Amino acid sequence: MTVEFISLTYPNPSNELHPIPGAQIDTDYLIRYARAVEDAGFDYTLQPYGSSSFDPFITGATLAQYTERVKPIIALRPNNIHPTYAAKTLTTLDQVSGGRAVVHFISGGNDAEQAREGDFLTKEQRYARTEEYIRILRRAWQSDEPFDWDGEHYRFTDYSNGVRPVNGTIPISVGGSSAEAYRVGGALGDIFGLWGEPLADTRQQIDAIDAAARAAGRPDRPRVWVTFRPVIVPTEELAWEKAHRVLAALERNVAGGVGVRPRAAERFTQQPENAGSQRLLEVASRGQLHDRALWTEPARVTNAGGASTALVGTPETVAAAILDYVDLGAELVSIRGYDNLNDVIDYGRYLLPLVRQELAHREATGRRGEVVAQEPLAEQQQPVGAAAP
Repeated sequence: MTVEFISLTYPNPSNELHPIPGAQIDTDYLIRYARAVEDAGFDYTLQPYGSSSFDPFITGATLAQYTERVKPIIALRPNNIHPTYAAKTLTTLDQVSGGRAVVHFISGGNDAEQAREGDFLTKEQRYARTEEYIRILRRAWQSDEPFDWDGEHYRFTDYSNGVRPVNGTIPISVGGSSAEAYRVGGALGDIFGLWGEPLADTRQQIDAIDAAARAAGRPDRPRVWVTFRPVIVPTEELAWEKAHRVLAALERNVAGGVGVRPRAAERFTQQPENAGSQRLLEVASRGQLHDRALWTEPARVTNAGGASTALVGTPETVAAAILDYVDLGAELVSIRGYDNLNDVIDYGRYLLPLVRQELAHREATGRRGEVVAQEPLAEQQQPVGAAAP
């Protein structure tokens, strides 16, 4: 089984532990980060989207210019770009990157955030729009002839896309934890993105995605992606010490509103609208530690604002925890740290090789082995490159 890894692109040194208010694009940092992601062995890196954040198409194109292998995943909210324009913009990126473009759909999980850019549809309407949008993209990428469209959200005539994907199509990812997300992503997605929940809860979500794919008549299902924030240090004791330093920094920044736009501060106090965050908070209410290494305190402190559950321990412990999710059926693993650039370097040195080594052992022998570091960290107080929060 092939397992691929996803990172997240950061355009400047600002991070959750040490926010830099008003930080803008630092081109040198962005290039350095992109190359570090590739050198670490990641397969993809997500270009995030927010109403006040940088344009993901441009950061993705920049990343593609300075890398050779890693694939930019463009986060796309359907209210902001017409599907015919997205069809040729994505395929243009795909061509200039040598067939590496991927698109991840964000239907929208917060009414206020959607309204900031003029989107006032309900959640159900937003997912219906995403479904229609994906169908238009597929048609545009595959049709040799001009076509018309007369749908609920989009209408056009005689559209022809002369810019074609390198490999015939572009992988489409859908994220979410609601029934609407499972339905749309299960029917139409090549990839389905989940946040990091306990194994039993993740199993239920994968089953829901499978059921939606079957209901749509698919012979397969989307490849599942799960997301975590690993904290890796040479010993369990040191890993938990670092984890609690991370938590203290998050608590200080949330309490002080550091690096947070005033109108976005409500996300730390109000009940989140999206099902994914609601699920993470419910998991956190059941306890801080789940399964082998899943730690939910960062989700509690940040009100589950995005990917916010951690895997804590030695590289061996965290690799084994990732493999538990692989055994459930996850084929992609998204990991991002808190000290962004240094964590990417450490993951590439100490974590990704362990997971791949065990998967290669299984393929060669048909048996599971023990996750053992080839380059042990026991003589160090911290992984190389890691800065104390």
